[in-house]
Amino acid sequence: MLIAGAGPVGLTAAIELSRRGVGCRIVDPVLEPPLYAKAVGVQPRTLEVFEGMGVLQSILDAGTPMRGQFVFVNGRQVSRLDLVLPADVPFGYLLVPQYETERVLREELARRGVGVERGVRLAGFEQDADGVTATLSGAYGEQVVRADFLVGADGAHSVVRKGLGLTFEGAAFAEQYMLGDVEVNWSLPPGYAVRSMHQRDDGVTDDLLVAIPLPGRGRYRMTMLVPPELSAPAPGSADGSGSKDDVAHGFSGGAAPELHHIQAVLDRLSPEPVVATNPRWSSVFRISHRIVDRYAGPEGSPRVFVAGDAAHIHPPTGAQGMNTGIQDAHNLAWKLAIAVTGDAADGLLDSYDAERRPVGEEVVGRTVRNARAGITADSSDPEFAVRRDAQLLIDYAGSPLVVGDASSSAGRRAPDARGLTRAAVTEPFRLFTLLGRGGHTLLIYIGGDGATDVETLAAAADEAAHGHLDVYVVTAPDTEPIATVLPVIGDAAGDFAAQYGAVGTSVFLVRPDGHLAFASTGSDAGAADGVVAALRRTFRQ
Repeated sequence: MLIAGAGPVGLTAAIELSRRGVGCRIVDPVLEPPLYAKAVGVQPRTLEVFEGMGVLQSILDAGTPMRGQFVFVNGRQVSRLDLVLPADVPFGYLLVPQYETERVLREELARRGVGVERGVRLAGFEQDADGVTATLSGAYGEQVVRADFLVGADGAHSVVRKGLGLTFEGAAFAEQYMLGDVEVNWSLPPGYAVRSMHQRDDGVTDDLLVAIPLPGRGRYRMTMLVPPELSAPAPGSADGSGSKDDVAHGFSGGAAPELHHIQAVLDRLSPEPVVATNPRWSSVFRISHRIVDRYAGPEGSPRVFVAGDAAHIHPPTGAQGMNTGIQDAHNLAWKLAIAVTGDAADGLLDSYDAERRPVGEEVVGRTVRNARAGITADSSDPEFAVRRDAQLLIDYAGSPLVVGDASSSAGRRAPDARGLTRAAVTEPFRLFTLLGRGGHTLLIYIGGDGATDVETLAAAADEAAHGHLDVYVVTAPDTEPIATVLPVIGDAAGDFAAQYGAVGTSVFLVRPDGHLAFASTGSDAGAADGVVAALRRTFRQ
């Protein structure tokens, strides 16, 4: 397996493949890891992903909680948003500079015996029915390598995307922005972002300051409009720089803002007098919004895939970009691992595009709409907006891998559940700590008078999954002990039943990415057939 790009997306793909025993190479043309905070927000759903990957503790140690946002217009506070998630969500919002996220992921990958090959560029590739022939360029010259599959996590200017001939439709924002990582000594409570705007009488915003908290005392990543002296022509503009096909997205190679540029904006827009100090880095950047017409190619037998910024770019509103890319890689990697073993059903790899491109389209559209108005601007329901921006509402209903009608929860994120018990464990635990996330998990709930032949069901499912399956029996508090060789989990607090809507005999098939491939509540009639049917959409018969 060859992965182009060693940012968070490529590193996630490499870890997920490695922990499933798939050998991979990951290359990146950049000689040293970047030390700027391009992305800073880690969503609750991504923290769930990181828990399954085994890196959660290190990510939490590197971050600081995001508690909310103050919004000021023309010097007056107009709103305060407190990011309080519902009690059923195991994690809150976390702020971690991208270079720290990458560090944690690199260290985890190294523990698995894989290092990033730096200074190595993917120069081109050709694919056929059996794999990919790629040309790598580095200090050693050119090297031709052979791989089963190629993952393009190589950013907005992706060589992989261009090599596949994918379209990348969209447009660029006219505004240029500057970023700066600085310390300020204002009295606002820690953990809150600040969005301060100047608006003209006609409601148009003509000056902007966005301050996002970072780990450290009084440290923020500031985003501001670029002053004229730092402005540069966009690629493909009338001055002849670049070509019309260039993507105007990302950091500029021109003059970086100095502390006085940042201070000038703070003097105009800070909610109180403040002095910026101790700058770490600064840059000018542009924003575009684009998405590919397909996440892989060719249809029917894809060997090459794009993920993250190689597939979709958009404004950073709501911290959606890196998180969406990480979840692209997470969705793709477990499917590739099954394909490498030869156990994949026809169409398994096509499901990556079917499931992830609609997510990318929604994120691009929403972040463009909210770019100037701020998060939650397009919803009057705060809880819905918070869950959506936390990426907890992603739903693969209608996916070719999911079995279930519109009334089923199949396709949705499998919820966590608290207060579970099992023999020889002295303290209650959460469901998510039980899920290995390496393969599928079958959860068979027995409650009240519910009863089923759990071992026959488990054996049929295990055969359909070619052994890539964990099975647990979950019992309600009032259920008599079950005679089975399968591991039994007690729903002592009743939270599993509450979160899953489980009554009587209920069956839930959880995919490695934490989404439900099948769900049946209240009856075991047809449950075995449904589970096997769902698994056969993933695994060869």
